[in-house]
Amino acid sequence: MHEVSTREILKTLRELGAERVLIQTPEGLKREAQSLADFLEENGIEAIISGDINYGACDPADREAMLLGCDALIHLGHSYMRLHLEVPTIFVPAFANVDVVPSLEKNLGEIGKLGRRIALVTTAQHIHQLDRAREFLEKQGFEVLVGNGDSRVSWPGQVLGCNFAAAKVNAEGVLFIGAGYFHPIGVALATGKPTLAVNPYSGDAIWMDKEAERLIRRRWAQIAKAMDAERFGVITSTKKGQLRLAEAKRVVKLLREHGKYARLIAMNHINYPALEGFDFDAYVVVACPRVPIDDYENWRKPVLTPPEVEILLGLREEYAFDEILGGRRETDESVGIALHGVRD
Repeated sequence: MHEVSTREILKTLRELGAERVLIQTPEGLKREAQSLADFLEENGIEAIISGDINYGACDPADREAMLLGCDALIHLGHSYMRLHLEVPTIFVPAFANVDVVPSLEKNLGEIGKLGRRIALVTTAQHIHQLDRAREFLEKQGFEVLVGNGDSRVSWPGQVLGCNFAAAKVNAEGVLFIGAGYFHPIGVALATGKPTLAVNPYSGDAIWMDKEAERLIRRRWAQIAKAMDAERFGVITSTKKGQLRLAEAKRVVKLLREHGKYARLIAMNHINYPALEGFDFDAYVVVACPRVPIDDYENWRKPVLTPPEVEILLGLREEYAFDEILGGRRETDESVGIALHGVRD
């Protein structure tokens, strides 16, 4: 279960003078979105729920909200990301109702193998308990470092599927708190340091070294499949938080300089079936790094990331994980509003 602060949302909407809102939600919070819509309409605010798939804070439905005549967008389940938005957008993180300390206590022996000086990172779902986790670990004798990250994240110690800046501190190893594999594998690849993932739901602890090795082997296989490719489709995303047009143009230029045919393609929802009619031998996704990595089995043709293209062309030797990095964390002129999950 997750906490969604309905009264704080209502207070913010009234301050904005909003009369009609669009609610955007990831798959796991659709019932919470429906309950929020009911609550808002009971309090005099018209609410529309977006039925589209949402991929994260990088994918706000502000354009859709504007087309629907909404005064604001409520973006559920993800933390604030600095973007240029069409309407005021309230980013509402959903915090997991699970205590992280018992799983840390259970795995102290494994955590100790990271060394005494460790970096501590997590996702938005558990960020509200990061201070408790640090205090617990410091009482056990660890020196705990929490990196600031950059402008793509809301809190120190937070990592995204495309950004691991908060993990890049001077530590012996990295402790990740959370479920799933992609984030801690990304941490391991981005830092090059031993990474232990502790799952607060199951209490399990998994070392990421072998998982990272498996992922790298799969990615080298994709690079090998693309060795004979001559015609490349270079895909950039139109999602605001994934738009990397300059990087996509750089990749096109690199490929052409090495005698390859390359054409730039813009897409919102990047998927292979929509590309089947094109005459390309391979694709490069310059958007969310998870698209070519998570979905590669659904592509009949090789699909690469920008660093993998550099390996293919002989410009890079060691494998590097693709990241979308931001600048320094600072105040900006966007119309994004960060709620920090005040409990009702």
